[in-house]
Amino acid sequence: MKNIREFLEEMEEEYLSPYGVRSRESKGREREEEKCKIRTEFQRDRDRIIHSKSFRRLKHKTQVFISSTGDHYRTRLTHTLEVSQISRTIARALRVNEDLTEAIALGHDIGHTPFGHAGEEGLNEVFSGGFKHNLQSLRVVDLLERKRCDFPGFNLTWEVRDGIRTHTGPDEPATIEGWIVRYSDRIAYINHDIDDAIRAGIIKEEDLPKDCVAILGESHGVRIDTMVKDIIYSSQYKNKLCMSGEVYHAMNMLRDFLFERVYFSPSARGEAMKGKGVVKELFRYFCENPSHPGLNRNGLLEQDVCDYIAGMTDVYAINQYCSIFLPDFKDNIFYRK
Repeated sequence: MKNIREFLEEMEEEYLSPYGVRSRESKGREREEEKCKIRTEFQRDRDRIIHSKSFRRLKHKTQVFISSTGDHYRTRLTHTLEVSQISRTIARALRVNEDLTEAIALGHDIGHTPFGHAGEEGLNEVFSGGFKHNLQSLRVVDLLERKRCDFPGFNLTWEVRDGIRTHTGPDEPATIEGWIVRYSDRIAYINHDIDDAIRAGIIKEEDLPKDCVAILGESHGVRIDTMVKDIIYSSQYKNKLCMSGEVYHAMNMLRDFLFERVYFSPSARGEAMKGKGVVKELFRYFCENPSHPGLNRNGLLEQDVCDYIAGMTDVYAINQYCSIFLPDFKDNIFYRK
């Protein structure tokens, strides 16, 4: 008699398009494990990610705007959930593996630094090995988090690891599910960063490039709807993900607008540079004080320090900075004894 996992695998065979990855055809895990009787391989990966400490810490990591300045700004966690929702919508419509897509989406930013991309810039400047958050996310699931005490990491499937590693950067995903997350990440942050920037008073709705608005729509929801539908209709019955030229061009114009008017604006950049400074000073301090409590020494000092800081939330990083450099400072709203 078939167990539930085998039944789900048969459903995949019948339902998924020829371009979706079947869980039973996964390239597997680095360490072989007994299969679950209930969940497919990609469902297990999703669960390992979502139950991890690193995933929970995303709720206190900056997306663009320091969350203490308002309750409704996106955090790295809410960004991740929006990417997951968009990704699942596209995957379901294209009849590719929704579980694989969801696992990649939930894990894609799990190694991100505190203070958003400013924190990433800071670590990249001081760590001799360089820092990229997609590679750190892979390092988290491979080494830093532990599913069991007898080996490091989550021992995820090859396909999920590939999607996490290639959601940004020069390397391309090996699966259509990985491509879906790569596109969905951009759709999510372009639209929610516009929404947050309007909330912060940095831009107004009427400041958006009129050519982009004419193509994509006049509101947050309409723009997401336009981009998602364009991907679905442009990619049906194809072995790759694509957008129409018109919508793709408008999306990239909006992205350029964000870099010019939001990401490098004095309001957003000023707070971000404070966070970047915190990250760089903490890195120098821990490298000079390797016996500091909390710093786990597993190998090369710089790498251990990098792992430690990348795993911090905004609040934890600020608390560490205050306790080290401003021990008598008690008025900072972040400070916790």
